[in-house]
This record gives sequence, structure tokens and C-alpha cells, in this order.
Amino acid sequence: MAPISTRRGFLRTLAVGAAAGSPFKLAQAAEGTAGKPVAAADQMPGTCVLFPQAVEGPYYFDPKLVRADITEGRPGLALKLVLKLIDNVSCAPLENVRVDVWHCDAGGIYSGYSGQGDARNTSTEGQHYLRGTQATDAKGMTTFNSIYPGWYPGRTPHIHVKAFLDTKTVLTGQIYFPDEMSARVYKSHEPYTARPVADVTNDRDFIFKEGQREGGGIMLAMEETADGVTGTLLIAVDRSGQAARGAGGFWKRLFGRG
Repeated sequence: MAPISTRRGFLRTLAVGAAAGSPFKLAQAAEGTAGKPVAAADQMPGTCVLFPQAVEGPYYFDPKLVRADITEGRPGLALKLVLKLIDNVSCAPLENVRVDVWHCDAGGIYSGYSGQGDARNTSTEGQHYLRGTQATDAKGMTTFNSIYPGWYPGRTPHIHVKAFLDTKTVLTGQIYFPDEMSARVYKSHEPYTARPVADVTNDRDFIFKEGQREGGGIMLAMEETADGVTGTLLIAVDRSGQAARGAGGFWKRLFGRG
């Protein structure tokens, strides 16, 4: 696949039946006046905002696993991740787009790499947990069953996403969680309670802040369910590749980190 060609995200909440007053129901962030976040519900219906580019980071590889359930038995709070891809011009759903997701486990460890953990002495080489690939359906939808990610030094909790729009156009980004939710999950659910306080919050995370320059450090819209939590995000992409042009400064600042 060729290098990244599209990014920036659509920031409307997907309608997934979140109950009013749910303590975990939080709006996604968008760029408002003076760069201040605005609630997704405050955006006009049909407005398309490009997904902010983000560095791929050092922990990506393709295990060629087409699957909805990516947990592989890793312990943690169940997370249903619902993504919908649309065209940023027409807002039409994008069908048959390959979507890769990957993230760390409850202890902040990615599968497939050595030199991890607080002491940099943990290896998961040969493992493939919390990674998977799916294609969007006719509505542009794809759903992954996972766990709430933990944290690791220097980064706020996040999930990586890569969407292959065609053989030359790839969207790469990172999506985030409300700080209030992460704090609650880490203090009240095992095994997160072994490391209950993330050392970096969204407003202190360098990649989250870089994303804000591009349109927002994008947070999932969250809801609490009987089985865990659900995070949803509508992602608008520029299939022309124009959005990536002029992004060289971003990549010079962030290459190889994340």
C-alpha cells in the first residue's frame, strides 16, 4: 500500500440508542470558535468534517486476521467499537472499505512487540491480540468487539485506525476516550486497578493536541451498556487525496512517535 493520502474526521454521534442521562454518554469533540470543542449534537446534520491525520506509531503490523472479535481472551472491560465511513463531499456511506484497528491491552501492552511495559522488559512477539480487519457494509459500517484500552507512559488512552480506500489511498488516525471515562474505568475495573491513574490526559498528549490543529483530537461518543461500553464514531474521508497535501509539517513533527 502507498503512504497515507486522506484524513480528518466526521464528528457526529451515531444513533445507537444511548439512554438519556447515562453517566458514560459523552459528546465527541469538534473544533469550534477559537479552537474550543463543541458537542457533536450541536453540529448541523449533514456537515462533513475531515478526519485529522495522526501518526501510525511504532506498533502496527498486519496479521491478516479478518474478524470482528479481536480480544483473544485479553481481560478488561468489554468495548464495542462502531465505526461508519462516509465520503466528506456527498456524506454517502463507503462500502467495502478495509478497516484495520489495533490498540494496547489493559496493561498498556501491544501484541507483537518486545521492549514494552513500564520497565521496557515485556515481549509479546508472535501474539496478535487486539488487532483485526473488517470491510465496511453497504451502510459504511463496521463493528469490532474488544476491550477498553489501558495506558502506557507518555500517551493518553487511544485506538489506532487505518482505512484502505483503494490501492493508493489510506487513511490513518487515532481516536480517543473522554478523560472522565478512562479515570472511572481504571479505578473501578480489574485489571486496570493495578495501574489506576494514566500519566497523561488528552490535554497533555502531544498527538491529541496535534490533531486539534487539524480539526480536533477526536473522541468516541461513549455509552454504558449492560455488557460494558460502546464507542461510536462517524468518519468522513476525502477520497481525492487532497486532504493529505500540505501535511508534511505534521509528519516531520510526529514521524515515528505514537
